Amino acid sequence: MELGILGPLQVLDEGVSVKIPGEKLRAIVAVLALSPGRPVSRNELIDELWGEQPPRNAENSLHGHIARLRRVLAARTGKRSLREVVETSPSGYALTAPELEVDAARFEELVHHAEIVEEREPDRAAGLLTEAVGLWRGPALVDAGQGVICRMAYTRLQQTRIAACERLFAARLKLNQHRSVIPELEQMHAMYPFHERFCEQLITALYRSGRQADALDTYTQMCERLSHSLGLDPGRELRDTFYGILRQDPALL
Repeated sequence: MELGILGPLQVLDEGVSVKIPGEKLRAIVAVLALSPGRPVSRNELIDELWGEQPPRNAENSLHGHIARLRRVLAARTGKRSLREVVETSPSGYALTAPELEVDAARFEELVHHAEIVEEREPDRAAGLLTEAVGLWRGPALVDAGQGVICRMAYTRLQQTRIAACERLFAARLKLNQHRSVIPELEQMHAMYPFHERFCEQLITALYRSGRQADALDTYTQMCERLSHSLGLDPGRELRDTFYGILRQDPALL
């Protein structure tokens, strides 16, 4: 069984999608998928599902949701054995699937390997990061509720995704793929209009592609956005790249 949380919850049995009905069942699967093989306590799951307003018999309600989840997995796959995917432990419940069956774990593993090789083998790092970023199907945990565990995981995964995109673009610029990377950089710059690193990489790619005027215009728009919305000036690295473009610094090429 494979599980996807980098977008809407996805449960696949031998490549066939298994729909998990109801936000609470999806939240249980998502929380267990964040730490496969390791038990999540009943109290943590109760807090995730009901926050500060748990039902009077919260443990019984949780047990009922777990039982329903097991029935859904068995009924929708025709495999009674899949009831055991959600395992009861003395301290709570655990997902028995191997860690790398979860897309978030594969994503973080690929990013980690890319970090190790990026200085020596930028082409290999670019391939690993392309595979990692390609695992995303939308905002992480988008349909798994608003519990604390999922919200914190969303923030952490999103930050890792942004850092992975930065590394991917840096590797592709090192490989002189400045023209082909421009559309993707423009998309990320539009999605994260205050993220200076994407702007810096974009104006570098534009400059290397012979589009100095576009690079300067992009920088000017970024300055105006930072000033008007946040009352800030650009950071040092972005400014240094801008001034390097103005004086046509050979180092930028």
